[in-house]
Amino acid sequence: MKHSRLYDDHGERGASFMEQSGWDVPAHYGNAEAEHAAVRRGVGIMDLSQRGKIRVTGDDRVKWLQSIISNDILPLATGQGICSSALTHKGRMLSYFRVYQLGESLMLEDAGEIGDTTFSTLRKFLLYGTKAKMENCAESWGLLLVSGPRAFDLVKSALGADLSSLKPLSFASQEIGGHNALLIRSEETGGHDAEILIPADGLKATWDSLWAAGAAMGLTPFGAHALETLRMEAGIPKAGPDLNENIVPPEANLEGKAFSLTKGCYPGQEVVARMDTYGSVRRRMVGLVLEDAVAPPPGAKLFSGEREVGWISSAVRSPALGKVIAFGFPLRDFTAPGTALGVEVNGERKAATVHALPFVKGA
Repeated sequence: MKHSRLYDDHGERGASFMEQSGWDVPAHYGNAEAEHAAVRRGVGIMDLSQRGKIRVTGDDRVKWLQSIISNDILPLATGQGICSSALTHKGRMLSYFRVYQLGESLMLEDAGEIGDTTFSTLRKFLLYGTKAKMENCAESWGLLLVSGPRAFDLVKSALGADLSSLKPLSFASQEIGGHNALLIRSEETGGHDAEILIPADGLKATWDSLWAAGAAMGLTPFGAHALETLRMEAGIPKAGPDLNENIVPPEANLEGKAFSLTKGCYPGQEVVARMDTYGSVRRRMVGLVLEDAVAPPPGAKLFSGEREVGWISSAVRSPALGKVIAFGFPLRDFTAPGTALGVEVNGERKAATVHALPFVKGA
């Protein structure tokens, strides 16, 4: 099992651990609901070092990556980022990630915990003679997330960078303890999110600086369970449970966010373009509110009457709503808010209602 450089620090702060893609990561620090509340009301910090991270260098880096991913990275200026995906030739999602333009290189960060999937997928397209090099930075770089209404205040106080005026997925490059870091205005909880992407050798010093400055702000550590409720209340899907080979990007409402219809050819482009041209998206990701107190497992079937119409991809109990919420992928005729559906759990049908996303406005 892999560990972040901060594993011992998490243990000292009372973390209970869980496995994510071969990593031991904090699930919670005693009370996930309290961690959720701390992020919504103040400021929280999380270690996301288990996320996949890739550095691309070489003269052909932009041209090569542009030809194989779904979004258009040519317009990116240094300091800007964009969401994208890698698709099968049938347009289905193999991975979902962010691309950051550093000028002399590109950095990719998975938007979810999917191990080395993105690296192994893209490496297949790195043909002999291509002047591009991929570096798997999953273990050599660390990643911290600072979230909440005071997140930008904390980053400015601890690290001296003001992210408040940046657009989402834009970043500032800054030296921290002798290491070149990316300070990113991110999208993880639906509120103010800042990520610090830094070589792993600088992770501990950055963590300590944030804690030193955050003590007076009531800084709280939060784990994977709290992040799950935060991102779902905000209507944010992630690679793995929601975005995978079961769907194509338009089905996850990623138009204008994760794929381009004008950039030219890439694997799966014809399928995506055909859907746009003919309006042939068969299903859509929706929010669901369940009456049952137990969250259904991923893959639980959705029904309209006796007709099977889709599946659940993620589900949690929402601290804000006090009910179980879920992301589902029903056929398009069953996606309107207020539509009554059934979820099959352990052979029983539980009532569910389609809910507009996000579940919590302003999250």
